[in-house]
Amino acid sequence: MASTVQASTVIRVKPHHYIHVLDNNTNVTRVEVGPQTFTRQDHERVLNPTPLPMILIPPRQYCIIDNPIIRDKDGKLVVDKFNQPKLRHGDQEIRFSQDPFPLYPGELVIAQPVPLQVIPANSALRLKCLRDFVEVKADKTTVNHIAGDEWLFEGPGTYYPHVEVQVVEPVRAVIIKENQALKLRARLSFVDRRDVVRQVGEEWLVRESGAYLPGVNEEIVGFIQALVLTDRIAYQLLATRSFTDSFGKVRKAGEEWIITQKDCDTYIPDVNEKVIRDIKAITLTNRQYCIVENPIDPTTGKNKLGHKELLQGDRTFFLMPGESLIKGIQNVNVLSEDEALLLSAKEEFVEKKGTTTIVHKPGDLWMIYGPCDYIPPIQVDVVERRKRIPLDVNEGIYVRDIKTGKVRSVHGSSYMLLPNEERWAKPLAPIVEELLKKSASRDQNEEHNETDRDPTKVITYRVPHNAAVQIFDYRKKEARVVFGPELVMLEPDEEFTVLSLSGKIPKRPNHIRSLALFLGPDFMTDLITVETADHARLSLKLSYNWHFKVEQNNPSKLFATSDFTGDLCKATGSLVRAAVAASTFDNFHKHSSDIIQQAVFGSTADGSSNDCLYFETNGLVITNIDVQSVEPVDQRTLDSLQKSVQLAIEITTKSQEATARQEAERLEQMARGELERQKIIDEAKNEESRSKLVQLQAQSAAVESTGQAVAEARARAEAAIIEAESEIKQARLSTKAVEIEALSEIENLKAKHIVELEHIKALNNLELIKAKESATIETTKFENYVEALGSDTIKSIAQAPEETKAKLLAGLGLKSFMITDGKSPLNLFDTANGLIADAQRSEVDEE
Repeated sequence: MASTVQASTVIRVKPHHYIHVLDNNTNVTRVEVGPQTFTRQDHERVLNPTPLPMILIPPRQYCIIDNPIIRDKDGKLVVDKFNQPKLRHGDQEIRFSQDPFPLYPGELVIAQPVPLQVIPANSALRLKCLRDFVEVKADKTTVNHIAGDEWLFEGPGTYYPHVEVQVVEPVRAVIIKENQALKLRARLSFVDRRDVVRQVGEEWLVRESGAYLPGVNEEIVGFIQALVLTDRIAYQLLATRSFTDSFGKVRKAGEEWIITQKDCDTYIPDVNEKVIRDIKAITLTNRQYCIVENPIDPTTGKNKLGHKELLQGDRTFFLMPGESLIKGIQNVNVLSEDEALLLSAKEEFVEKKGTTTIVHKPGDLWMIYGPCDYIPPIQVDVVERRKRIPLDVNEGIYVRDIKTGKVRSVHGSSYMLLPNEERWAKPLAPIVEELLKKSASRDQNEEHNETDRDPTKVITYRVPHNAAVQIFDYRKKEARVVFGPELVMLEPDEEFTVLSLSGKIPKRPNHIRSLALFLGPDFMTDLITVETADHARLSLKLSYNWHFKVEQNNPSKLFATSDFTGDLCKATGSLVRAAVAASTFDNFHKHSSDIIQQAVFGSTADGSSNDCLYFETNGLVITNIDVQSVEPVDQRTLDSLQKSVQLAIEITTKSQEATARQEAERLEQMARGELERQKIIDEAKNEESRSKLVQLQAQSAAVESTGQAVAEARARAEAAIIEAESEIKQARLSTKAVEIEALSEIENLKAKHIVELEHIKALNNLELIKAKESATIETTKFENYVEALGSDTIKSIAQAPEETKAKLLAGLGLKSFMITDGKSPLNLFDTANGLIADAQRSEVDEE
């Protein structure tokens, strides 16, 4: 195509088109603009294949030209000495709407024409100067811009760009709503729209509602919401630095104050104010009061440190900064007639009661008694609320006088403590505390009272029946003994005597701890080891019956020994060991009880054994000693004892077997005699019953033959009568002969059937009577056999061999028999019926 361009010497350039022509002689490129017909010379060359359209920029659009040409003040091209148009290489030019223009050699269009940017209202463009230039505004004023400057192009308007200016970002106005403020910060030092000088980093608020377009040196920090103030809510503020607030009051750095509804309904905190907290209103009813610590002085507005103020009645208020409530909101002390308040003066206080005045010194104690309402002044401290203590006869409390220190017990009536008195907690040893929770019993599974004891109440203890408790008074240095059943009430200086008794088998010391000493009679068991004269070691289990002998003039003697069980077992054990050591094993084995009782109780002058052992120290009496078991400790001794016992058992067993065998033989002889005698009696009764049976059989046969003859005779007579009547009626009523014959046949059949039924009934009744009689006979016969033989005989027959059974039964004349254990039932009626039926069938066959 290039060859085609070079070959063509005539080029027709249309209007608004252009071509670039290179002069090969001078190497200068020029522009030829249409409309024209261009004739190319031989030394010229057209650089464009076809004419190019000129650049057309529509209205309100622009384009950017790179390496633009240079024009003078008159708008003419500036050319060099070679007549070549000069270019601003590396620079750009923005061209707006104008007549179509060509591009000179070296010029480039960076982008096609684009519309100008329209900036709406409440919007702006943030611009930045890239190099120094002078801006000519629409009103012909000039503004010098230095590289790095930033400013806003605010709408509404159309922005015409400059190559020296860069569009950083679009900026939109923010909407500030009601009860809202915009917090701004200065990026650089400048003068804002209100002609206020702002320093770098300074913050301020814009409180006017509506749209706000932040300046180029203004940075949006955020929105501040207004605080809504009500009659129940206030806010505490803190000044971060000294300033003048929105109410025109000067605030110092660190100062605190509150904003309430009396100041305004809504409040937007300034940048120099910090919201510490919201404060709830405090409401007091006519039955409440409070004490404010460090109250605000109304004249100076400062806290009166160390002071207090009493507020009461119907009122609502807010605590000021630095103020606090002591013990919160308190109710008026309402005292009933059995209540009182113990008061203490913290400082000198003058109290007026009617016409009299009472001066209370610091530390004084006094009481206010009900019924009344009382609000303590700030100089008075309520130590405690006291109530009259109701006490029964068996109840009491310990009271101590705080001035003298004396402790006493009060019981039997209601009591109100005096100002100089307090309830005293009586200390007890842990073992006593534990024993008081238990019931005084010797039951190992006794229940514990898990409720905690009130140490200020008088300690009570129920002494059980036939028991004694010792109480020691440390102030009087004396003891008293209380016998049960009785209720013990401890005085402040009294303590229980705790018993530590030996327990278990064998006895172990300090196993049983108790407050009550049971007087008996009772028993205790101990296990001791002794050794005989022939060195046989034995283990003795002894049981002692004991009781205490009480001396009314000296009851404390019972508690002379703290462990009477251990002392008793030790004393008796030593006596028993000494007695057993002087006796051999065989002698002790035969006379163990006598030896032990002789050793413990001793003997009288005439040689007889005493009946008890008396301990003079505490009045303990042992009345009896029971030897429950004697077991050898040595294994060889135990084996020898077992062999002797087994031999004695064998001898006793053999003698008992011989005696039993002789008695059995005697009983067997007696049973045989009784059996023979009963056999004869039963045979006689059997013959008598058989004769009665024959008679009954004869009577039954006679009844049967008579009934049959009567029935036949009756039938024949009736047949003759019917025949005669029929002949007579046949003669008279010939026309009804057939009917009469049919009727006669029917009647004949009925009569025959009736006769047959009566005959069968009679036979059945006779057979039933016969069966019952036979069953009764057989039953009686069997019962007689059983009574004659006896249960022992039948048992012996059942245990005898089979041949002996057959001989015995054959001797009784029994053809068949059945032996049962008496527990399984037998149907003897059916058996008798079968026997009778067999007998009848045999008789019929013989006939």
